[in-house]
Amino acid sequence: MQLTITGLSKTYPNGVQALKGVDLTIQQGLFGLLGPNGAGKSSLMRTIATLQEADSGSIFLDDLDVLKEKSQVRKILGYLPQEFGVYPKITPDVLLDHIARLKGVANGKERKELVGALLNRVNLYNDRKKNLGTFSGGMKQRFGIAQALIASPKLIIVDEPTAGLDPAERNRFYNLLSELGENTIVILSTHIVEDVRTLCSDFAIICQGEVLRHDQPDEAVNDLNGNIYSKVITKTSIEDYRSKYQVISVQIKGGNLTIRIFAESDPGDGFIAQPAILEDVYFHQISGKMNVITL
Repeated sequence: MQLTITGLSKTYPNGVQALKGVDLTIQQGLFGLLGPNGAGKSSLMRTIATLQEADSGSIFLDDLDVLKEKSQVRKILGYLPQEFGVYPKITPDVLLDHIARLKGVANGKERKELVGALLNRVNLYNDRKKNLGTFSGGMKQRFGIAQALIASPKLIIVDEPTAGLDPAERNRFYNLLSELGENTIVILSTHIVEDVRTLCSDFAIICQGEVLRHDQPDEAVNDLNGNIYSKVITKTSIEDYRSKYQVISVQIKGGNLTIRIFAESDPGDGFIAQPAILEDVYFHQISGKMNVITL
């Protein structure tokens, strides 16, 4: 299975051009989508999920025209937006049963087994008779994950899916995504850059509506190895270093300010060579589009 996006553009009525001729080919497996706030990630996901129209371009899931055959796409789509609502006075098993009906699961026994299995997978089975209005933020997020998995979708889109999850729940969810990626296309938007390297076989960086890089995480990191240097500095000297070097990130570590720079050769000046990480790739790519500083 393959998702092919060609020349996709979208401009909102307020004049904001959210997507600018996006071209992507996404194969089966986990695909990571990285970008700062307002980069166009959610616009791209909403368009793929048939929730908004594109101005131009095309999207095909194999031979299925996503932009024209929306009803067919929705039958095989699982979508978890960054923010979603629930009916507060309904229990998760009842609401999942209803959603399964809408997804075409007509057999009652089959729905009951499906709902139970999904609630088990997201660790909510013991809470299945509680009203959704009593759920914590993390529990609601896990419920959203369950509803996205109904009817064994062939395309799953998740936007910042681990917001509100504790580390154990996050690892559980990522293990689940890894399993799903063996048989389907999973598009994962996340701000946790290193998770993309751990989970995804393919990724893209998007900024200001444009795809800046589409690569395999390890290949992208290898391209920067030998070009990343770091140094502990004072806060008052940061602008001086920005004027001299290509600073890609600034972080506080152990109470000290540490900068990471990109350089073709050893810059000296007390800098120490560092192995590249995917976060370096991300900041290096978007640094030309915006002033990046991470604290």
